[in-house]
Amino acid sequence: MKNLRLKFFPVSKIHLMILVLFAAAFCTGSLLGKTTGQLLPDCGSVSASSGNTSWGLSFQEKGKRPIGNASIEELEKYNAYYAANTEEKIIYLTFDCGYENGNMPKILEALKKHQVSAAFFVVGNFISDHPDLLRKMIQAGHTIGNHTMTHPDMSSISSMQGFQKELQDVEELYQSATGSSMQKYYRPPRGIYSPANLSMAKELGYKTFFWSLAYVDWYQDKQPTKEEAFEKLLGRIHPGAIVLLHSTSSTNADILDELLTQWEAMGYSFGSLQDL
Repeated sequence: MKNLRLKFFPVSKIHLMILVLFAAAFCTGSLLGKTTGQLLPDCGSVSASSGNTSWGLSFQEKGKRPIGNASIEELEKYNAYYAANTEEKIIYLTFDCGYENGNMPKILEALKKHQVSAAFFVVGNFISDHPDLLRKMIQAGHTIGNHTMTHPDMSSISSMQGFQKELQDVEELYQSATGSSMQKYYRPPRGIYSPANLSMAKELGYKTFFWSLAYVDWYQDKQPTKEEAFEKLLGRIHPGAIVLLHSTSSTNADILDELLTQWEAMGYSFGSLQDL
């Protein structure tokens, strides 16, 4: 077969094959890496049972919940969520915290002004480097979730022992810093997951949280403009949204007060992940 020549195929079939291969590659590539709330092509819903993948979204209609890699119902059996199944205008605001670079004070100030309780998913070094800030966040009524100790691709960890260590090490740091047990909320780094991961998290008593709205806000040398941020965060907000922002983003720190004001003007209120 390796000597097969193109002359045996009619030109029309060649073109058709190229188009099919291009479409398949385009859809597959769109689901690789961390999905950031960008409009993705409608490649169909990918079941959580289909193997390792990165969390992805397809926005179909303005103001409506996007389609995720897995449905709300598919995720439920793992105690996992990406949005609330509701038509109520409620937002669950979450932040991923890999480290602190000076933006957290403005973020906390804006949240306090609007009386919003957010969830912060922290990596181990955030706790060890800033225990005082962590305690301040807790005292302000915010939820602290587990974003793993070292931010690895968790789907590459096949053993329960290795999976548990990434979460347990953060729990121990939290216990040492606060004197209390950590809420068992987990977000997979970069949104990379597998059914085995979700099952292990559930077995350890964790609830897993993905998101239904995010945008490219984590590149320090390429921060989005206010206009770019508002285009995504206002244009794609929807009832029951779990919103993911990064606390390292200077844009987020600068716009958060106005963003919360705008969402409130659109009729939205803010809930806590505990409500889910």
